[in-house]
Amino acid sequence: MSQRNSISPSESDVPATPDVPTAPAVPASTYRLQLTPAFPFAAARAAVPYLASLGVSHLHLSPVLEAVPGSAHGYDVTDHGRVREELGGERELRALAAAARERGLALVLDIVPNHMAVPSPLRLNRPLWEVLREGPGSPYARWFDIDWEAGGGQVLLPVLAEPDEPFTVDAGAGLLRCGDREFPLREGTAGLPLAELLAAQWYRPAWWREARTSLNYRRFFTISDLIGVRVEDPEVFAATHAKVLELVRDGVVAGLRIDHVDGLADPGEYLRRLRSAVGDGCWVVVEKILAREEGLPPSWPVAGTTGYDALHRVDGVLTDPAGAAELALTYQESTGSPSWEETASTAAREVLTGDLAAELSTLERWAGPERAPAVRELLIASPVYRTYPGGPGPDARTLERAAARAGTAAVDGVRELLERDPAFGARFAQTSTALRAKSLEDRAFYRWAPLLSATEVGGEPGTPAVTVEEFHAYCAERERQWPASGTVLSTHDTKRSADVRARVAALSQDPEAMVKPGGGAGPGRGASGAAGSDPQLAWVARQSALGLGDVPERGPRLAAALLKAAREAGLRTSWTDPDDAYEAGIAHLVPREPVELPPHLEEAARANVLGMTLLHLTMPGVPEVYQGSETELRALVDPDNRRPVEFPRRTLDSLDAGAAPLTLAEEKLALTAALLRLRRSRPALFRGYAPLTARGPASGHCLAFARPGGLVAVATRLSHRLAQAGGWRDTTLSLPPGRWLPAHGPRPAAPHEGEVRLARLLASAPVAALVRAD
Repeated sequence: MSQRNSISPSESDVPATPDVPTAPAVPASTYRLQLTPAFPFAAARAAVPYLASLGVSHLHLSPVLEAVPGSAHGYDVTDHGRVREELGGERELRALAAAARERGLALVLDIVPNHMAVPSPLRLNRPLWEVLREGPGSPYARWFDIDWEAGGGQVLLPVLAEPDEPFTVDAGAGLLRCGDREFPLREGTAGLPLAELLAAQWYRPAWWREARTSLNYRRFFTISDLIGVRVEDPEVFAATHAKVLELVRDGVVAGLRIDHVDGLADPGEYLRRLRSAVGDGCWVVVEKILAREEGLPPSWPVAGTTGYDALHRVDGVLTDPAGAAELALTYQESTGSPSWEETASTAAREVLTGDLAAELSTLERWAGPERAPAVRELLIASPVYRTYPGGPGPDARTLERAAARAGTAAVDGVRELLERDPAFGARFAQTSTALRAKSLEDRAFYRWAPLLSATEVGGEPGTPAVTVEEFHAYCAERERQWPASGTVLSTHDTKRSADVRARVAALSQDPEAMVKPGGGAGPGRGASGAAGSDPQLAWVARQSALGLGDVPERGPRLAAALLKAAREAGLRTSWTDPDDAYEAGIAHLVPREPVELPPHLEEAARANVLGMTLLHLTMPGVPEVYQGSETELRALVDPDNRRPVEFPRRTLDSLDAGAAPLTLAEEKLALTAALLRLRRSRPALFRGYAPLTARGPASGHCLAFARPGGLVAVATRLSHRLAQAGGWRDTTLSLPPGRWLPAHGPRPAAPHEGEVRLARLLASAPVAALVRAD
């Protein structure tokens, strides 16, 4: 294994165990931890010394409130008033906060205001249980978005495995039972004949398939066991946020990530109420998916988003547009797939009229028969996740496209209804965001696979590349408007970790490598019958295998990801109607041996991995490091990306002791630690933003910028194309005034000054971070 000696932290970097600072109000960086019963608060507390040494300032915890027993994610909240006992309870959470504080760190919580679980057993969600027992007269009825009229006075509960399951009544316990499920009996109904008793309840237990057309409560996307919560009601807000606000007031928590803010009736009003409750010192970011040309509403009192918009720019600027277009053409020719635009439009219509038929029916009934077609077409035509009550409403392009199908008069009628009826506007917007999420993220992104690195939340797979000019414009605007917004590369929701995407994106520099034989099934090849002969899934399989490479448990992990991809795409099989014969063929698409990139693309992948890391940690915003991604992390879609991680404590100690990094994983760790420590110890370095432009024959392969506080970042773009063209040659970069030293790695004989040759600056690594010597 060749020794790489360019990115080891040097003696003059921030020490591994610095004097304990006070965590800043705005994080220097965050580190995301996925808490589970197998990785509770105590395990997080044990990791605090390592994470402090790594250089982060805040630990970002996945949801910590009481959830469905055994939940591996915590987004299925059952009790807002208690910290989850399976994680150690509130005592252990406070102990974690104290341990973090001792090391100069603080906590950020992921909170879930939009929905609660419809759990089994149902009594775990006491507010919902009381609504089912007492109906709309329950004091908890205001908690949930239930359309009692649409359900004929009953809440549809699509929880039965079969349509005709038998019921029994336990009058003494006040329960209705169906198998192992229990439901509360409405007072005074226990003695009725069974048919009358069922009709007299405030709910109707139903076969799970009925949710598609008959559900009468708002849910999270298409997940019927997550019921929408009406946090727009001040009393509901107070009840569901009391524990979180207590933790903020007590100093246990210093920041909040708001999950799925688009699901709320009025995100802006919610955020204003939250800001008033937590004060100005609490860092708040929202999980908000922005289209490429869309901005965050400037009136929202938040620091910004969780960072998917940054992910798209970092990935895109390291993608070759010509190669991406060539891959798209080859993909369509070999699979018969339609264009991206047609794929997205078809998926939207399918999801709206199928998976979201109940939500669509509610809106159409509200709008009336004359305007119902326009409701449908406006939702399908929308290019953004949602508009907001009191906002500008659908844009001109959306109105034009919808009018072409539904008629101008009908569209104008819906627009007028959106303007005068806030309740209709809110439900329209909530349905819009569910539609975009399910039709894009969970269907079209799995159907359109020329370059899988581009099918990530917030991306535009049809035009995946981002120019250098676009990248600089985005960063400059972010520094002006949202300097404390989050940035991410990998999360618990990304379909592929950043390092897998970096490898896949390298294919855009040599599209032929995608279809070259050897090491796995190519497009259109494989076992006869079922999935083995599906050219679309074969393409996904080969590209996924190239992205994953040689990793532990490669075969089972790849097979699980391909099964999920096939079901989400919904072309030949699905979650609700699986085709067993088709799915049996998926195993034939998993190569027996690891599929590796050719050597020239392995080097391109290395440049991408380090380039993405450098850009992420030096661009404007607050970077988040996902657990384990400080070193090389190759992970596929959940649950693969939520696997337990081993923190590289010994490797970091070795690098700090002066060892040179020998692998890409060690290079990435060294670079990450050096930059995180700088962000924490010298935050002034990361202020302002100024693009730097290279000059010479290879200038287009250089992406460089200065943070006027005293930092310069230089990354190599499209390194394989650069090598094909003859390398850097005489290309130079003019540094800002001053003497500049590397922020990591061995020191040069003399500081860099003035105009420097990129061939010299980047001789041993495809990236450079420089700090002004003074």
